[in-house]
Amino acid sequence: MLQRTLQISCLYLCGVLLHGCATPLDIGVADRKLTPQQAITTIDTVRNRMIAWGGVLVSVKNLTDKTQFEILAYPLDENNRPNNTATPQGRFLAYHSGYLETTDYKEGRLVTIIGALTETRTGNVGEAQYTYPVIATTRIHLWPITPPSSSEPRFHFGVGIGIGL
Repeated sequence: MLQRTLQISCLYLCGVLLHGCATPLDIGVADRKLTPQQAITTIDTVRNRMIAWGGVLVSVKNLTDKTQFEILAYPLDENNRPNNTATPQGRFLAYHSGYLETTDYKEGRLVTIIGALTETRTGNVGEAQYTYPVIATTRIHLWPITPPSSSEPRFHFGVGIGIGL
């Protein structure tokens, strides 16, 4: 009985420790509360502010000396990962100095961008004119692809040998 209690306690402790290993992405002093839509209307007062925004990559283009990202913004969760089940917060452009491989930064991937808010720029979304806030990146975090969750039960059965001391 004591051995079983120790095994359960050990499993519980391992679970707690593993859960504690999921540390949030460090965004430093970057502002994560300002939304892209708020930035557009207050650009003169928020220009050069360090911000952290995240979202889904809409497009990625390599230009002559930099890489341009168009991102559909979502609020960041407690780990600073974009919560793409929430309501979108608009679009923004991010520019990264130098070349980045577009096959790594595919459309649909989740990213968190940290950088300085520099300006607004007018472009198009489809045939509609759109005003984008623009970030000069200091850091880009490409989130790992998570497999789709299944609603099927996940039972695993196995045969093993246990040795008790």
